Amino acid sequence: MFTFEAEQEVYDVNGTKMGGQPGETPTLMVGSIFYKGDKVQENPETGEFDEEAAREAVRNVEELSEKTGNPAAFDTIGDSPEALKKHIEFMADVTDAPIFMDGPTPSIRAEAAKFAGEIGIEDQIIYNSIESSTKQVDEEIEAIQESGINSAVLLSIDTTDMSIDGRRNALDENLEVAEEAGIDQPIVDPGIIDIPDSGYVAKIIHELKNEYGIPMGCAPHNEVIQWEMNDPLVENSRQLRQAVANSVIVHLGADFNIYGPVHGAAEMYEVMSTADAYVAYGAQMGEGRRADTDHPLFKIFR
Repeated sequence: MFTFEAEQEVYDVNGTKMGGQPGETPTLMVGSIFYKGDKVQENPETGEFDEEAAREAVRNVEELSEKTGNPAAFDTIGDSPEALKKHIEFMADVTDAPIFMDGPTPSIRAEAAKFAGEIGIEDQIIYNSIESSTKQVDEEIEAIQESGINSAVLLSIDTTDMSIDGRRNALDENLEVAEEAGIDQPIVDPGIIDIPDSGYVAKIIHELKNEYGIPMGCAPHNEVIQWEMNDPLVENSRQLRQAVANSVIVHLGADFNIYGPVHGAAEMYEVMSTADAYVAYGAQMGEGRRADTDHPLFKIFR
């Protein structure tokens, strides 16, 4: 195992911790809900959904979190301002876990951000996301300022320069915008673009965390769902390869994982809790860092 050179930030979002040196804080598991095609959705435009089914999905994730020691968060999506506002209000009613507030356009996110501040859930929200276009949209920056939201994902990628330097430059720009918007707890997603990207993005996370010391992660699920597999070796090949794609980022220091639909949480908690336990044991034996007793190391190996 290893120790990052920069002092590592540990954030607290509504009681859930994220960040630090490898092995200290378990990976934050971020499951998506109300995404396009989600079975709980009834009308994506208006935000109508099956409340009992959504509540059951949240309960299931929270039980998995309790069993494994991996904290939970929810990437809560809305395709319209009305839908996103409905979804985040519901989630705040049924869980204390962080809510990644995720809308496809700046105007949708901005309106939902104002709403989050109005109903007093700003401390539970992680704005998803600040990106290269945000600095062009005064309405979005002003909405974040007014809302009181102080946590946000910085989607730090430059599609014209996919190198580590390109990601670093994008991050520097995003950090300036985040500061202007009043974000005190920025977390970084260097962006998964191509199918084999998990390994490369894991390396980027490692290097940038070593330099900046702020929590980082990504969404490996984005690559796996695009994978058209030729002549798989076994029947559950996709599941096994998804396990590798999701776990490799943890071994190089990632703090959060947007793992895909909440309805597939059991498989991902199984994978990530094991990866976290190995990382924590390596940090304990090699670096002398000991995790808390609610870490997966002590939850799944007993």
